[in-house]
Amino acid sequence: MTTNAFQIAVMAGDGIGPEVMDACLQVVNAAVEKIGGPGLRFIDAPGGAQYYRDHGTDLPDSSFEIAKNADAILFGAMGLPDVRKTDGTEINPQLDLRFGLELYAGVRPVRVLPGAPTPLKDSRAADIDLVLIRENTEGMFADIRKPRVTDPDQAEDRCLITRAGATRVIEYAFQLAATRVRTLTDARRVTCVDKANVLHSMAFWRQVFEDVHTRHPNIDADYAYVDAMALNLVKHPWDYDVMVMENLFGDILSDLTAGIVGGLGMAPSGDIGDVHGLFQPSHGSAPDIAGKGLANPVAMFLSASMMLNWLGHRHGDSHATEAAALIDNAVARAFARGAVQPVEFGGQHGTAAITKAVLAEI
Repeated sequence: MTTNAFQIAVMAGDGIGPEVMDACLQVVNAAVEKIGGPGLRFIDAPGGAQYYRDHGTDLPDSSFEIAKNADAILFGAMGLPDVRKTDGTEINPQLDLRFGLELYAGVRPVRVLPGAPTPLKDSRAADIDLVLIRENTEGMFADIRKPRVTDPDQAEDRCLITRAGATRVIEYAFQLAATRVRTLTDARRVTCVDKANVLHSMAFWRQVFEDVHTRHPNIDADYAYVDAMALNLVKHPWDYDVMVMENLFGDILSDLTAGIVGGLGMAPSGDIGDVHGLFQPSHGSAPDIAGKGLANPVAMFLSASMMLNWLGHRHGDSHATEAAALIDNAVARAFARGAVQPVEFGGQHGTAAITKAVLAEI
């Protein structure tokens, strides 16, 4: 066991980002203090839509360097719907970080916490324990940073799948299926989600998936078209373990899975590469409720737990993994005993009350 001092780039961003980040740092500090480590040094790295308004860039070089040199990145939310680039698109520094730091695996754990709301009425909703893996650097997002061709009569986007890009994220999915701790079952399976019956790029994706599967004979594999998967995730999500898919498909289905667990305020995520890791809630900046104390910080808490767990495994630091488990368990206990009823779900608890309840469990 080692105890390291980790440098964490903190990118709070816009809207409710600073609010949930402030709450998150309170929870992280409490958990780390309770466990007795690891040492954490938080370094502010500004950026986002308001920064773009003020400075003409959404991700200054200094912030990118802070993120690049950090042990991990803790990301709140960036972007505002009324702040647009000259080509009409919203600012998206998180995408620049994904491409620039090779954060190729978008990891979205999907679990329903005891006592947390879910639109699923089936009692088996409590059995949901899956992970959605989204390829982050190719697919339909491959050309987003290229200048748009001006043509008043048409527009197009390219879907790029390379063997190297697909292989590394599919390999990540199989490695995760082999090693992750499951709460209710030890079934080990990776589902390939694609549209291989129609699109050439997706037929190639499936071919790469089959090639990678041959290196993991002890892990089961199956296949689903993305439209069928959208239906299956509503009807029987408890049947899945790990699923891996192209960028745009992952962008869409990860919001669907967030709905299964109660909403974006309950959905953590990590963008992970071979060297760097960025952890953020799945929700956006929600400017309509910014400053009102209504934001649900649970997804931010669980994303920080993912960060600590990743740091712990990456650096052999048991203090970090223990702090991660402490946060997870504190959130689960707060919901299970009814101490957390977010405004998001018609309850009475805003950011401060939810933070207080989780801190009490820690």
